Amino acid sequence: MADPKNGLTYAQAGVDIDAGNDMVNRIKPLVRATRRPGADGEIGGFGGLFDLKAAGFSDPVLVAANDGVGTKLKVAIEAGLHDTVGIDLVAMCVNDLVVQGAEPLFFLDYFATGKLDPAQGAAIVGGIAEGCLQAGCALIGGETAEMPGMYRDGDYDLAGFAVGAAERGQLLPSGEIAEGDVVLGLASSGVHSNGYSLVRRIVEMSGLGYDAPAPFDPDKSLGAALLEPTRIYVKSVLAAIRQTGAIRALAHITGGGFPENLPRVLPGTLAAEIDLGAVRPPQVFSWIARTGGVAPEEMLRTFNCGIGMIAVVAAGDVERVTAALEAEGERVVRLGRLTARAEGAPGVAYTGTLAL
Repeated sequence: MADPKNGLTYAQAGVDIDAGNDMVNRIKPLVRATRRPGADGEIGGFGGLFDLKAAGFSDPVLVAANDGVGTKLKVAIEAGLHDTVGIDLVAMCVNDLVVQGAEPLFFLDYFATGKLDPAQGAAIVGGIAEGCLQAGCALIGGETAEMPGMYRDGDYDLAGFAVGAAERGQLLPSGEIAEGDVVLGLASSGVHSNGYSLVRRIVEMSGLGYDAPAPFDPDKSLGAALLEPTRIYVKSVLAAIRQTGAIRALAHITGGGFPENLPRVLPGTLAAEIDLGAVRPPQVFSWIARTGGVAPEEMLRTFNCGIGMIAVVAAGDVERVTAALEAEGERVVRLGRLTARAEGAPGVAYTGTLAL
């Protein structure tokens, strides 16, 4: 047996098991609040369970997605605001599920930090639980890792993992997408969770601190305004799919904007013609473009510019799909249509001007 005279403990090495247990006790009620049919909402075991039959599926196809929040976390850390980035984490995963016609069922998170602060950790998981509630999925487990030497004190990283399901034969995009179909845009809540390396450079250029009033929203601090959480489109989009059966494709507008994300759900023979004049970018994008001198083309390939989700529908179904989405609280704009795509041509073409 080794000589115990030095008495070194795991806590002295930088890992506090008691702090971890404290955080688990703080988040148990948050996790329990996300329970839904198929999940019991409890944590503490070695794995989370989910019963597809209890969730109402008869012949399901599982759909999985994982993502993070990116350098938006640095804004949260520097601003000392940690209660919304968990919503972003869930949003970036579940919005990727619903574009395939899948209902998000459960979520797991990975939270890594240099030194665990149970209050900070509970705030983060509180945001994750809120995101799960917005998406209608259960938070069935996760992992908290305290890694001194890997992260500086106060720094942390997040990753999320979501699983959803759709009945066999009902996945999107459908095989019915055709020339003349209409492209609808669903408004974003702001920058969402992409482009923050550029945003942070622009904040440095502006000379503003995150506690200063936001130039584009003086009722909020710059930090709080930039941390506006990613909109979760799950419940509204699923309602429109189920009520109308008319949505042929969906695209989550994340990093890469229109030109990278929309072609991912279109046949190679079709392109989207987008009228930029129909887009109404939130003021944060005007501030980013003006302060950073960012060209419109760069804005379009970096940010969502005000459109966080796109739906493709037949021309005859525009009104009823729009009505279904608006009844669920979405702001919907008609962005353009699908056209024939010449060989070698881009998947997105623009008309009009982006109002930055």
